[in-house]
Amino acid sequence: MTNHLPNTEPSASATLQPRGVAEGVSAKSNPSLLNQAPFNWTNAMFSWQRSAYHFQPQKNWMNDPNGPLYHKGWYHLFYQYNPYSAIWGNITWGHAVSRDLIHWLHLPLAMVPDRWYDIYGVWTGSATLLPDGQILVLYTGKTNESVQVQNLAYPANLSDPLLLHWLKYPGNPVMVPPPGIQPDDFRDPTTAWLGSDGTWRLTMGSKFNSTAGISLVYKTTNFRDYELLDGFLHAVPGTGMWECVDFYPVAVNGSVALDTSALGPGIKHVLKVSLDDTKVDHYAIGSYDPIVDKWTPDNPEEDVGIGLKLDYGRYYASKTFFDQHKQRRVLWGWINETDTETADLQKGWASLQTIPRTVLFDNKTGINLLQWPVEEVESLRLNNTVFKDVLVEPGSVVPLDIGTATQLDIVAEFEIESLASSTTNTNYVDDCGGGAVDRSTYGPYGLLVIADASLSELTPVYFRPLHASNGSLETYFCTDETRSSKASDVFKQVYGGKVPVLNDENYNMRVLVDHSIVESFAQGGRTVISSRIYPTEAIYGAARLFLFNNGTGVNVKATLRIWEMNSAFIRPFPFEGDDSV
Repeated sequence: MTNHLPNTEPSASATLQPRGVAEGVSAKSNPSLLNQAPFNWTNAMFSWQRSAYHFQPQKNWMNDPNGPLYHKGWYHLFYQYNPYSAIWGNITWGHAVSRDLIHWLHLPLAMVPDRWYDIYGVWTGSATLLPDGQILVLYTGKTNESVQVQNLAYPANLSDPLLLHWLKYPGNPVMVPPPGIQPDDFRDPTTAWLGSDGTWRLTMGSKFNSTAGISLVYKTTNFRDYELLDGFLHAVPGTGMWECVDFYPVAVNGSVALDTSALGPGIKHVLKVSLDDTKVDHYAIGSYDPIVDKWTPDNPEEDVGIGLKLDYGRYYASKTFFDQHKQRRVLWGWINETDTETADLQKGWASLQTIPRTVLFDNKTGINLLQWPVEEVESLRLNNTVFKDVLVEPGSVVPLDIGTATQLDIVAEFEIESLASSTTNTNYVDDCGGGAVDRSTYGPYGLLVIADASLSELTPVYFRPLHASNGSLETYFCTDETRSSKASDVFKQVYGGKVPVLNDENYNMRVLVDHSIVESFAQGGRTVISSRIYPTEAIYGAARLFLFNNGTGVNVKATLRIWEMNSAFIRPFPFEGDDSV
């Protein structure tokens, strides 16, 4: 393709503004790290950071997942990709396929910026599968005049299971910023849903009056001509620009997933947005009125952008699709790097995608979603080790002898026993506090993953039950990256949020460890945290796993099943060989 884009390599004169902001998208770098002394990374350290079973391109930069779908036996993932560098820029659509959402095969680029309406980037979009079998993609392009517009594309050959070739509609763009919307605040169309009136609708993010996040609604009968509806699907003052909006139904009984167009009794709708100002994905559950095309949250105090987070860690630009093959809704999310651009250029790649997750309504709490790794990831499980009723006393650390500890699937359940000698909180801290070192009566307690034998590097994943002001016990689920690496030029944070724990439930977590990515799920997926870590010593055979209890007033009893995980062997598609893999 002809590359008309400006150079995106870092320069000595670069400002501290994050990469991507001036170009009209969310931040794609960590300029705050530029003031840190660079760590002397080795090639061995860089090699260890690359994941074994999470999706990554072979090299270079990746960000948002785009247009996921299932077609003729193959799952398709498209993604924002820079074919030329390990930093953001030159954005095209990368493409990969899989039979099982885990073992991916790289395909040639699906779409490149080669038209006036997308010359500065083929940005984020979604796929809609029509009842007659057509596949239509709507995506944001940045024009030769730096205006964000929406464009239509479709497969050149629907009979091709791999969907190798894509055509752009000659009449693009099909949507341009309406009056009152700035030219760089109009992006990321959703999958369309079919209304009861027989017309299709879609929504996309923007902002109004500088600070109010909004979702616009368009309707169409042919995906070429669009009508902007009055008002907004929803708006929340003070939340800033909404991007990567997702909107879909969930069954109140929590037992099944629903097609995006499902309407009727026993259904609620999820509105999820990625907040440009904070780089966090938020969601809320509520009711959609298809007559007036308005959505209302069940709990206005936890509206979109001010309440629940989809993932409380390093996670952004998520997108779901309805998997008609297995009748489930599958969630993808982008995990950015938290090191420097210089390090990314040295290692030659940046970013990965989460393990795909199923999404259901939690009918036990009635207030949140349940996210869980797709069942296919269990095909990577190798040998497993079981630990039953391991006692972890206050202030203690217990090693778990499992051998290699860099690729794991951990399922753990904890029971706590209060000690009569301690009945009040010690050094009371709110939420996750300053990390696992902040002690209270009931915690923190949990796992130390990717730790070395001397505990000079470690990443705690833990529960922290605390007494609320009304006397009840509230539980926080947290991940503490602050001691995950001795390197100073790495962004390290304490992440976490509340997790409902019902009276008949023990505390339980599932943790997927895959080198520099740790995905943690509490209470069946009510609260989820994704973390990026860059250890310098707790790598390869030096990585260990421990239990810990830093509470002052409880004994913890832990039961665990731990699997070593195989590689997914993600590689190019074998065009010259057997394509039945």
